[in-house]
Parts: sequence; C-alpha cells; structure tokens
Amino acid sequence: MIRPFSLFVGLRYTLTRKNNFFLSFVSLISMLGVTLGVMILIIALSVMNGSISTLRSEALKSVPHVVVSGESVQSQWQQQAETAMSSEQILAAAPFLEAEANLLYQGESRFISLRGVDAALEAAVIDNTNSRYRELLAALSETENGIILGVQLAGSLRIYNSGQVSVTALSSLLTGSLSDSQGFTVVGFADFGTYRNSDIALVNLADAQVLFAQDPGAKLQLRLKVADLFSAEQVANDALAEFDDIDVQAWNELQASLFNALEMEKILTSFMLLMIVVIGAINIVSTLVMVVADKGADVAILRTMGASKGTIMKIFIVQGLVAGVFGTLAGAVLGVLLAGNITDISLVLERIINSMQSGPNVYGISHLQTQVNWNEVGLVCLAALLISFLATLYPAYRASRIQPAEVLRYE
Repeated sequence: MIRPFSLFVGLRYTLTRKNNFFLSFVSLISMLGVTLGVMILIIALSVMNGSISTLRSEALKSVPHVVVSGESVQSQWQQQAETAMSSEQILAAAPFLEAEANLLYQGESRFISLRGVDAALEAAVIDNTNSRYRELLAALSETENGIILGVQLAGSLRIYNSGQVSVTALSSLLTGSLSDSQGFTVVGFADFGTYRNSDIALVNLADAQVLFAQDPGAKLQLRLKVADLFSAEQVANDALAEFDDIDVQAWNELQASLFNALEMEKILTSFMLLMIVVIGAINIVSTLVMVVADKGADVAILRTMGASKGTIMKIFIVQGLVAGVFGTLAGAVLGVLLAGNITDISLVLERIINSMQSGPNVYGISHLQTQVNWNEVGLVCLAALLISFLATLYPAYRASRIQPAEVLRYE
C-alpha cells in the first residue's frame, strides 16, 4: 500500500515540470501512447464482437440452437419434445431429417443439404425474423412434393419462379440407383443465412423420409429452440436428463470451425494491438529513467532524512503510474464513445468520400456494427494498468539504489 508521503511526492514530481519541457513532452507522449493503445483495442474488440454477433445471427437462420440425436429419437421424439418443452428455458421443439443429395434442374446440378421438416412445428423453432420464411413454410405444408430453395442456390440454377426439380439422395447416386430420384415443385426461395443460402433446401418430412429411405445416415433428429443461446447445451441436457441414449449438440459445437476461427482471430488481433500499449509503457520507462537522473540530489536528500528504499521506489512508481492511469482512463472513455458511435462516424466519412469522388467502386461502410463488452473493456484497462505498473519497477528500483554520499559529495 502506497503511503500518503510517497503519493504526495510522486504527484508533486509529476505536476511540477515547468522548467523541463523535454521530460514533460516525453511523459505526454507515453500517456498518449497508452491512450491510443487502449482506445484502438476497445474499438477493435467492439467491432469484432459486432461482427461475431452478426455472423452468429446469420448462422442461426439455418443452424438449430440444439440438435438431439440418438436411436430413441426415431421412435420417441414426441415424448422427448414434450419432456423438453416442460422446461421454461426451451421455447419450441420440432423433428427434422437432413442428408446430402443432388439437385437437378434443366441440365444443371448441385450437391445440396436437403432437410425434411414438419412445416407446422418448424415455424416455432426457426430463428429467422423474416415473415416471408414463415409464409413459405405454410405453403410447403400444403404442397405435395414441395421444396424451398436457398436464394443463392436458386440463383445459381437460374430458377426465378416455381418450377420442377429432380432430387436424388447421395447414397442412391453413389450406388447407381438413379431410379430413386424424386420430383419436387419449387414453392419459393428463403434466406437461410450467409453460410447456407447456396447449399440448403427444405422439403416436407414425409417426403424426405421416402427419399432417404435407403440412406442409413439419414436419421430423424430433434431440434430445440432455447431462451439462452450461451447455455443451450446445459439447458437441453437438464431437460432431457431422463433419456440416456441421446446425443446433445449445441449451435456453437455444430459450427465449431467457424466460431473457433473467429475467437482465435479476436485473440490474435487483441494481442497485436496490445503492443501499442507496451510501446507507450516503454516511453514510461525512458521518462522515469531521465527523471531519476534529474532528481538524484532530491532522492539523496530524502534518503538522508530517513526515507527508506521502499519509499523511494513508491514515489517513482506513483509518478510513472500517473501517465498509465490517465492514459488508460482517457483511452477507455474515447474507445467506448467511438465504438458506440462507429456507424454514425462511418456515415460522415462516407459522405466526405462521396463528395470528393464518385464512381461505381465507391461504397459505404455504414453497415459496420459494434458491440461493447464491458467485461472486455475492464480487462483491457487492467492489462494497460498492469503493463504501466511493470514499466515503473526498473526505474524505481534504480532510484532506490542511489547512494546519498556519492550524489551529495559534489553538491
């Protein structure tokens, strides 16, 4: 704990440098370095959080919150759905079947992921705010051998209205059983999210069961919608604890490759940007080294008056932390303010750029979204303060090693 005397002297050394412009300038640069590092790190993390949130929303347009699979699901899915729905944390449940297939339209073919759904129940479990999607599900339930295509899939096949397509299960295609192909009528086109629009299609569950009857890998599964995405797996396991032979997978496990890559990118980016704070801390070291050299006589006098080595160290630690604390606080405030208004700022920049030049290659970035995580803001501030504190230790130690007799001999 820093004593009031150490705090008083350390702050006095910091605030009374009118006669030494160079030291004041270097101290200001070190504080600005910490401010810039903290501010950029908070903005970068907020932008990445916004991007991850957007990508998660896009992925969950087609990826279930929780998938329950197992042998018992084939015959007991209604009972399991009722049991799951007894939990307040589970909002809806619906069966589905998904397998690989080949879709053919006027000589053009695509390998797709074909999902059979109970259209009446599917409307309750989807995480898609588009009302058109629910209208298509209602139309699908009323259409015999109907199919809903992802918008990019339909565009790649040049299907712009209702038409007939032929679908063959991949297992039948591999065994050469082309006679197992089944014709479907296109009901419409849906937004299945950025990652699935080009390779997914929906059909009625009964039609999918007929099509994939000879595919041993195409098994009925149960899809759950939960209230809390981040505890989805735990909620499902608690609700279905009485069933032993089931496998529960949450959305983040189903899309582990995507979200693990995003988290790794976030960690590496944070580490690189933290180097800006380290550079600011290096300036704190150089500033304190020069201060120690400048205040050698003062330190010697304090030692002769009874100040201990620990007291001298605390004085210079306080002096060095002033730049770190003020730099961290300023960076945190600026970072949060800029992160919260990044969309408005990008709109202003867009108008300025558009006023300077025009052309088809100029586009706006007003879609940029941010999400400030206060826990991460706190961690960034703690990291900056810790780095600043560590930067003060060596100069403070050097100050504590000053020998009063040697310094005062020539005074």
